Amino acid sequence: MGYHVVDTDEVEPDPDRPCTRRSLSELGNLSQMAINRYTAAPGEELPLAYHYHEEQEEAFYVLSGTLHVKTPEGTLEAGPDTLLTVEPESPQFAYNPEDADEAVDVIAIGAPPVEGDAKPYEP
Repeated sequence: MGYHVVDTDEVEPDPDRPCTRRSLSELGNLSQMAINRYTAAPGEELPLAYHYHEEQEEAFYVLSGTLHVKTPEGTLEAGPDTLLTVEPESPQFAYNPEDADEAVDVIAIGAPPVEGDAKPYEP
């Protein structure tokens, strides 16, 4: 058995990201899912590119602010205490618009944690 308590504010942010991303899976000793905490100021994006996953399902739980997710069908918005889910093969680009009043704080969970699963999407 194993249990871990992780203070997400004490996790060092990943370098070279368009927003603040803290990778939580490893510290929580998880191998079957990826968990990240994103904090994006107005004008910042969460992913590195408009993309889709071949196998991975994703769930974004919004802690504060409003997450915007561009899709081929239009833009989705998820506010505080909202869960936005993305099925495999579904293109997405998550961001906080420049004219937002505040940062967006999000917990993102992906399973399985497939390395190299993200594929660029070009509309």
